[in-house]
Amino acid sequence: QVQLVESGGGLVQAGGSLRLSCAASGLTFSMYVMAWFRQAPGKEREFVAAISGNGGGTNYANSVKGRFTISRDNAKNTLYLHMNSLKPEDTAVYYCAADRGIVLYTTVAKYDSWGQGTQVTVSS
Repeated sequence: QVQLVESGGGLVQAGGSLRLSCAASGLTFSMYVMAWFRQAPGKEREFVAAISGNGGGTNYANSVKGRFTISRDNAKNTLYLHMNSLKPEDTAVYYCAADRGIVLYTTVAKYDSWGQGTQVTVSS
């Protein structure tokens, strides 16, 4: 079955950077749309970014546009999220998700497989 394992989270000061990774197995990685979501305490899980199977198409939430970059390495079955200019409001558990399709969905329900999440904490 599909397994997604996130890593790279941690504690960073406001204005700093982090790179998250998501290692995928049990799937033909290049045939899946991949996405990042996040969930802050007491809030619903929200879309962050998505990328097409060949990496040619991306979509971002307005709140992260210009600061975060989603990318993938299909040879390594790995998804990345490069986060710059981090703000305290970016604090959340970050999840990667996979969908066997071609649409860059922004809703939780459209993704079939999820990782366990990695904590990102941004201090002010």
